[in-house]
Amino acid sequence: MKFPAFLFVSGCIAVSAQALDPAKQPPLPEKPIAVKKELLFSDDFKGTERDKRWHRVVDTFTFENGALKGTQTRDQNIPAADGKPEVKAHAAVYGLELPTKDSVVEAKIRFDGATMIDVEFDDRKYTGSHYGHIARAQAKLNGVTILDEREGTQNSRVVELRKDPVANKEEINRIIGAHSITYPAKLEPGKTYLFTVETVGEEMRVSIDGKVAAYLKSEGIGHPTKSKIELGVAGKSGWFEEIKVWNAERAK
Repeated sequence: MKFPAFLFVSGCIAVSAQALDPAKQPPLPEKPIAVKKELLFSDDFKGTERDKRWHRVVDTFTFENGALKGTQTRDQNIPAADGKPEVKAHAAVYGLELPTKDSVVEAKIRFDGATMIDVEFDDRKYTGSHYGHIARAQAKLNGVTILDEREGTQNSRVVELRKDPVANKEEINRIIGAHSITYPAKLEPGKTYLFTVETVGEEMRVSIDGKVAAYLKSEGIGHPTKSKIELGVAGKSGWFEEIKVWNAERAK
């Protein structure tokens, strides 16, 4: 049985993909792959003062009742007209300037009409992928996806191939499929989950409420400098009730 997944990427609502057959998926590491070191950042979104490292990327995020609420408002493509450039649909994105290499990110998330909530790592100085996208972990109600964007969805070659998506469909799917994976999940709207993303070397492991949910080893994940962490929400609203980021080292 195969499970459908939707890969939310810059400049479009979604690229459809299929999860690997469960029998072909690599075994999930039950134990954490990372050991937390020093706490680099923490925000429970309470109070009125905001850390200056937070910044708007794509509308719309608001701070409400001690939580960060994301709502996708760029939900459809608007063609270029009257001298104005085309505006493409895009998930809501909120950015945090926080350089990391190996890390553990924990965020409490809640679906409130959202179809996807994610944690992404970028390096704006890297030119081999669109907008310096490196890797991300996505939670959906029916699955958890890990993307090596540097070598997959946002790789410069894939961006070029997408200029003729029909002729290059097979090659696009081959590259993306080699650098992403989706595992099935059953999440509930309105319920708060602890979403944990461990990144060590070329490996990323995602757990939900302490239980492993997805794992991928792929070259781009090991990018040495991840200059930013970005939080994304697609569909209607999704909530982040707090976030913590630790420097990390590989677990023995």
